Amino acid sequence: MPFYEKGPVRIYCEEAGSGFPLLIIPGGGLNSTIAGRATTHPFNAMAEFKDRYRCISMDLRNANGGQSSGPLEIDRPWDAYTDDQLGLMDHLGIEKFMVLGYCIGGPFIWNLLKRAPGRVVAAVLTQPSGHRPEMPDQFYNNMKGWGSALSAHRTEITMATVDAFLKKMYLANADFVFTVTRDFVRACQTPILVLPDDIPPHPYAVAMESVMLAPRSEVSLFPWKEPTERIPVAVRQVRSFLRAHQPV
Repeated sequence: MPFYEKGPVRIYCEEAGSGFPLLIIPGGGLNSTIAGRATTHPFNAMAEFKDRYRCISMDLRNANGGQSSGPLEIDRPWDAYTDDQLGLMDHLGIEKFMVLGYCIGGPFIWNLLKRAPGRVVAAVLTQPSGHRPEMPDQFYNNMKGWGSALSAHRTEITMATVDAFLKKMYLANADFVFTVTRDFVRACQTPILVLPDDIPPHPYAVAMESVMLAPRSEVSLFPWKEPTERIPVAVRQVRSFLRAHQPV
């Protein structure tokens, strides 16, 4: 099952292990790919959790270096990606699942919780990205990397289209976690575990605000990536969290 296809969208995906389904969303921003997860993330969730869970991951639509492709949906960029995630789970016959996401996976997870609250039973947000008011254009600056590379090999996608897409995605609702409001987080009853970071794309303040607002939240130690000896401690906490919220 290397590809899931729906209309003009073609999504590359991989599976490993068996058990309750765990959707793993790689980091890397708009260049989120399965291959990147294995080489750039502090831990490889697919390798760590395939002993207990049916781990499912995918290349983000139109990620450079990935194998997924589809149109740029200018009017609904976040929802287009969520369509791909939910569509893949539908394709696999999976109704309920847990999700772990790195980086851009944070906003994606909140959108999944908004779009399909009854399907996501627990979520782990690992070094989630969010809006940093003092750097309002940092994600729009994907124009220079992701956008220009995409336009170069997809000649039907112009830089004007990329510009409109990124403005809608990152500037039209330039606040908090981009995809949901603080009121939504306050009302969210899904258990979440946050592993915060503190680099420009992964603001510690936003991660901790979501922890403080969400009524069923947990948070890891911080920092958890440095020294590297702490990473296994964080992974053990993720494992305990997933086990605690896995449906019987």
